[in-house]
Amino acid sequence: MLSAENNKALFILNPYAGVPPAKFIISKELNRRKNELSCCKSLSIDESGTLIEQNFDKYDVFIAAGGDGTVHTVATKLTGSDKILGVLPIGSGNGFAREFRFRKKIRSLLRDINSKNTIKVDVIEVNEHLCLNVAGVGLDSFVAHSFDRLKTRGFWSYAGVTLLNFVKLRPFHAVITISEDEVIEDDFFVLSVANNRQFGNNAFIAPDAVPNDGLMDIVLIRPFPKFLFPVFALRLFTKKLNDSKYVHHIQTGREVRIRTAETRFHIDGEPVNISGEVTVRIRPKVLRVLRTAKNKRFWSFGS
Repeated sequence: MLSAENNKALFILNPYAGVPPAKFIISKELNRRKNELSCCKSLSIDESGTLIEQNFDKYDVFIAAGGDGTVHTVATKLTGSDKILGVLPIGSGNGFAREFRFRKKIRSLLRDINSKNTIKVDVIEVNEHLCLNVAGVGLDSFVAHSFDRLKTRGFWSYAGVTLLNFVKLRPFHAVITISEDEVIEDDFFVLSVANNRQFGNNAFIAPDAVPNDGLMDIVLIRPFPKFLFPVFALRLFTKKLNDSKYVHHIQTGREVRIRTAETRFHIDGEPVNISGEVTVRIRPKVLRVLRTAKNKRFWSFGS
């Protein structure tokens, strides 16, 4: 459904995102409000890109109605422009939406759209890919590749896949070059590069990350005894991961190079395969994000 072009925002709805009860309710609510907003369904990444390109000059705000993958797709088309990204979270993890306090309430989102207050945030480049939240290789990327093959979605499906991948997890070797004087070579369970604090579902991989400080957070988790997994999980959900002796945390605005034989990466929770040297850099304040009424965290960092 695509209504009058004089609306301020276009909702890009991913009908495959989320668990059935939530997405059914949201879809029904969007349809009920078709006289108040413009909305269209997208069945693929390419179709989302085409819809945005076709309507780019008609709307000021583009709302990603889906999970982090949908947000990533929409944001890729808006980065570097004066267009505004908003989110109607109906995905499994909703990491970006949780950090920016987007909620599933369409009425409050419409009020935020009318206010049109924004904050400019950084974006990470991983070779030719853009990343809003977290990218990396290791346990989280192996989970992303496994989860992508599942037909079911939701927190418990994700938790089950994570546990299965951890049981068979083996360390991978990597060389991380941060500067001529700082080169880290070791075996790891996880190598994450973060612009926001969490993967999603309030799992905080980089508790100190700020999405508009011009820095990216590199989190390195070295192999640890597997019986400590519950302790790591607790630290992950209580923002205390950096307290572990197995975790090395680095903040940098420099270009970082990563060399590893492992090719199964993820970007914003979406599985990708990358071979050869990986170059990671930060692009400061190149994406405008709608500031929600509930979002107080980033006000002090400016827009």
